[in-house]
Amino acid sequence: MAADNSARSAYPWSWLATAAIVGLVVRLVFSFAYWTHQPLTRDELEYLSLARSLAAGHGFVYDEAMLTGSFVPFGRAPGYPAFLAAIGAGGDVVTEVPATVKIAQSVVGAIGVVLVGVIACRLGGPRAGRAASAIAAVYPPLVWVAARVFSESLFWPAGLAIAWVFDRALERDNGTRDMAVAGVLTGLAVLVRPALIIFVALAAVWLLMRRRPGLAAVLVVGSLAVIGPWTARNYLVHHRLVLVASDGGITFWTGNNAVAIGEGDLAANPDMRRAERALRAQYPGLSEEQMEPIYYREALAWMRAHPGAWMSLELRKFFYLIVPIGPSYTLHSSRFLIASVVSYGAVATLAIMGWFRLGAGRRRATGVWLLALASVAVCLIFFPQERFRLPSIDPALVVLAGAAWTRREPGA
Repeated sequence: MAADNSARSAYPWSWLATAAIVGLVVRLVFSFAYWTHQPLTRDELEYLSLARSLAAGHGFVYDEAMLTGSFVPFGRAPGYPAFLAAIGAGGDVVTEVPATVKIAQSVVGAIGVVLVGVIACRLGGPRAGRAASAIAAVYPPLVWVAARVFSESLFWPAGLAIAWVFDRALERDNGTRDMAVAGVLTGLAVLVRPALIIFVALAAVWLLMRRRPGLAAVLVVGSLAVIGPWTARNYLVHHRLVLVASDGGITFWTGNNAVAIGEGDLAANPDMRRAERALRAQYPGLSEEQMEPIYYREALAWMRAHPGAWMSLELRKFFYLIVPIGPSYTLHSSRFLIASVVSYGAVATLAIMGWFRLGAGRRRATGVWLLALASVAVCLIFFPQERFRLPSIDPALVVLAGAAWTRREPGA
């Protein structure tokens, strides 16, 4: 407790507030001065459709504008559409990102800037906190996501909040209450991005290895207490077990099939899009919930039949996770590519310096590292792309980049 209070008293709150304001302004300028009149992607259209249905009181279903479209919409997690409905983005059908979304997500991003600074300060002191928050305020991938209708814009600050509370629980002799809060926050975040369930498993195993089974149980129970009612709802609606959403099946197949190249989704890989359409054509009339086990079955069958090709694919996934040159990057404009790759390379380089400077102090942010490790696992199980890397790995790199400005601790 004393160490935590000491760290709190050292937080440079004035600097963090200034960084948050700068981060807010940068995001708003990007959203309203640059990212304008841009067509909506499939993901954005689906999120907004669900938000409209929720706002209209029709429940978690796609509205008529989506159901009469040219493709079958994916099964989605409820958290982000509920957020969109809550901020007033569930009104009329739109052709570009609503202003309310850009404003709300810019505010959420500014909160994320503060969280980055707080965690970096806990790790390496005020200098690290100031540097990390300054980087987070202007780091391009964390800026542009606020202008899109993507769940990552909500998730990356939520992930940092989970990590911060998780680490507070570890610092205390009796961290049950903080870990219960971490569990509830994790459950809510799983309803935004279901892949976070991997974090729950990793964190629980880590706690068991550290002989803290009580905290592991509290984390798991807290998470399931939030997720469980939605899973029960899915069983009643779909008559089969769907933990959160059915998009896991198509995502798993996308990363593990004969034409997969190790990076990027269907939009970035035309050959895979054609293969997916051919697979769906074999099962006409099935919903995404009904297709989910078929996607898993097809992917697992290919992996068993071609273990060498699958291992080679996993190596390519790991390469693309580290080196951002896959089709999900080159799909965009040269300006986007340069801003994304150059900023990522600079932050990653500083992060390596920060990792070594922190030495034994790295243990003060175990939650951040577990969150990033879970994201790495997601990319290897499914596939890497910038949107999968951005919400957990990039904030961890920014935190470490800030730590490059601290003195190296003994015991590294």
